Amino acid sequence: MKQSLFTIRENKPLTQDVFRMVLSGDTSAITASGQFVNILVEGFFLRRPISVCDYDEETLTLVYKVVGQGTEKMSGMEPGEKLDILTGLGNGYNLEKSGDKPVLLGGGVGVPPLYNLCKKLIKKGAKPTVILGFNTKDEIFYEEEFKALGAETIVTTADGSCGVRGFVTDALKDVDSSLFYTCGPEPMLRAIGQAAKTKGQYSFEERMGCGFGACMGCSCKTLTGNKRICKEGPVMESEEIIW
Repeated sequence: MKQSLFTIRENKPLTQDVFRMVLSGDTSAITASGQFVNILVEGFFLRRPISVCDYDEETLTLVYKVVGQGTEKMSGMEPGEKLDILTGLGNGYNLEKSGDKPVLLGGGVGVPPLYNLCKKLIKKGAKPTVILGFNTKDEIFYEEEFKALGAETIVTTADGSCGVRGFVTDALKDVDSSLFYTCGPEPMLRAIGQAAKTKGQYSFEERMGCGFGACMGCSCKTLTGNKRICKEGPVMESEEIIW
């Protein structure tokens, strides 16, 4: 974990309530796809945990949804403003287990952490299929970005307004996979666990207090006891989770 100041380069809407923020700063503590950062927003006691969408040596890209007063304030921030951010939080995905044909499944704001993961999987020679789930076509984001990476990309919408009608599990049944990686709301994760034919790695979305393991405010039941989403997670192996 590292605390440092980042400068906002860009902060633009992707949909009505989803924004992409690009920042410059020290990203050296970020070592794996699926890790998250914790942002101090002026006027709020608790930091805001946001998953890392993408990063390189100098820039950090976050895609976040406006769900409360903290993220609403973030959405109004301008280039040049600075943010106090804790980086290098969480364990991230394990790429070594991917096999040749991994499937990446993201629902809503569970989509962003899969982007950097997809880049790394392609770089190491895998051929990932990406399945993105949304409620309606107006909520879709990052479809073109995944396609630009060269990944086969399937979109599902609950109302059938775009792509496959239904949920990510409806598209998953027609896709062969060596391993699945997923991030999204818990009902989606449960459904994937029932539908998937292979093992996989779940990244949990969870409300957090401290964000680095001190308060025990977020946890998941596993075969080896409760694990903290922010510390031992947010990524858990499918075979260790007790639903």
